[in-house]
Amino acid sequence: MEQAVLACEGLCCRYGARPALRGVSLSVAPGRILGLLGPSGAGKTTLLKLAAGLALPSAGTVRVCGLAPGTASKRAVSYLPDAVALPAERRAGELVTLYAQMFDDFDAAKARALLAQMGVAEDMRVRAMSRGAKEKTQLALAMSRRARLYLLDEPLGGVDPAARDAILAAILRNFPEDAALVVSTHLIGDVEPILDDAVFLNEGSVLLAGEADVLREAHGKSLDALFREVFACSRN
Repeated sequence: MEQAVLACEGLCCRYGARPALRGVSLSVAPGRILGLLGPSGAGKTTLLKLAAGLALPSAGTVRVCGLAPGTASKRAVSYLPDAVALPAERRAGELVTLYAQMFDDFDAAKARALLAQMGVAEDMRVRAMSRGAKEKTQLALAMSRRARLYLLDEPLGGVDPAARDAILAAILRNFPEDAALVVSTHLIGDVEPILDDAVFLNEGSVLLAGEADVLREAHGKSLDALFREVFACSRN
């Protein structure tokens, strides 16, 4: 059996007395795109940070390409945070040069092509960018690494609806076949066409999980409609 790129088993995490994850288990195989779906506060960002090696679980295990969180596992991960984390005075083109110096697996030519495709000028400073332009820049940088695991936390949150299809197409074009991608979002309708698998997460627990096509067939509705049904029930 092919080794999972990301494997989580019984994953728990607490912030003080508050549980952020409660025994989450999931795996993502090479070539698969998994949607981590849930409302704000569901535990999506916590799970991605654990996978990226930026936080430690209070119980359970997380493995990236069979590796426990550490220097080696971090090299295999390209992480896009849900908040903009770019130096305000840098120009987009300067960030490409900076990333090329930071990451051996970074493809500067690909990054410049992605910026152009998404309408971000290389001479634009971060402080002058709209939120959407900042998120496009971060996405271009994240998808230009030759990683094994891409973790995208709400990549469409600040992007206008007209640009979302182009961004999703850019993600698909730049997704290596031997890699896995996890995208966390509450904009289910926008990302549904690219998902192979889905995990519905709420209050740190998995409510529903499976292959996207199997879930649609079993429930007779789209993932977007299923999401609305599942979370309407979870609030009652």
